[in-house]
Amino acid sequence: MTEEGLTFIARPELRADQVVLPEGVLERVVDHVAGIAAHAPELKRLGQHLKRGLLLYGPPGSGKTHTVRYLLGVTPDHTVVLLAGETLRFVGLAAKLARAMQPALVVLEDCDLIAEDRDMSYGAKPLLFEVLDAMDGLDADADVTFVLTTNRVDAMERALTQRPGRVDLAVEVPLPDTAGRLALLRLYAPEGAFSEDVLADTAHRTSGTPASFSRELIRRAVLHAAKDGVAPADRHLHEATSEILADGERLSRALLGAGGEEKSGMSVDRMPRVRPGDGEVHC
Repeated sequence: MTEEGLTFIARPELRADQVVLPEGVLERVVDHVAGIAAHAPELKRLGQHLKRGLLLYGPPGSGKTHTVRYLLGVTPDHTVVLLAGETLRFVGLAAKLARAMQPALVVLEDCDLIAEDRDMSYGAKPLLFEVLDAMDGLDADADVTFVLTTNRVDAMERALTQRPGRVDLAVEVPLPDTAGRLALLRLYAPEGAFSEDVLADTAHRTSGTPASFSRELIRRAVLHAAKDGVAPADRHLHEATSEILADGERLSRALLGAGGEEKSGMSVDRMPRVRPGDGEVHC
């Protein structure tokens, strides 16, 4: 959604094995959105509200946006309105559109950027409070899900706890652990190019890195092989790993989202974050 109007894009289609998350997290996310929608008539008959809020939080590059893309693919009957950056100020209009075309999802990317910024608001309060007001404005029986993503949950926690009930499920999307990084390397590597031993060693050496880092690492290894005029092999992955972990690549690592603390609990091989454009509607 932009000042010029709406931008319509194709709905993403991803498989569950293309998203790397801790075990059970993807299922919880999908169930909170699609599960409630599937049982909406019964819930309404028994006096239960349908409107819901989902918060995905975690460090940059951990897979929040990619999780959203998967969610859009498994909810084909939902209208989706996606706002990010400056287009978040259109949240009131997005809520009206969602109510008119329910079941619907309103996706609000990187909400930490608007938690304290009064420059991104028409009034005296931060835009985040306008987001919460828009969530309040929908009837309880509206089959609408607000999906918020943030890299800094601490910037939002106070506002959200002051307005309880707007978000009823918060899910952490952490950086991949060793098993997750190994799964990502397998996913991106050309079939049969690298041995399991080298992939495992690489996963161990790249602690604290996100999915975008694994993707770039494999590309560098394949590029090394292309420059040599040969098929990718273990030595190329070794070279690429040593290169990207060198002191001279510190800024490159930071730009790829590396440098965070490893978190445990990931063992399912799935895929990383890919950011869709701002102001989009999926129908």
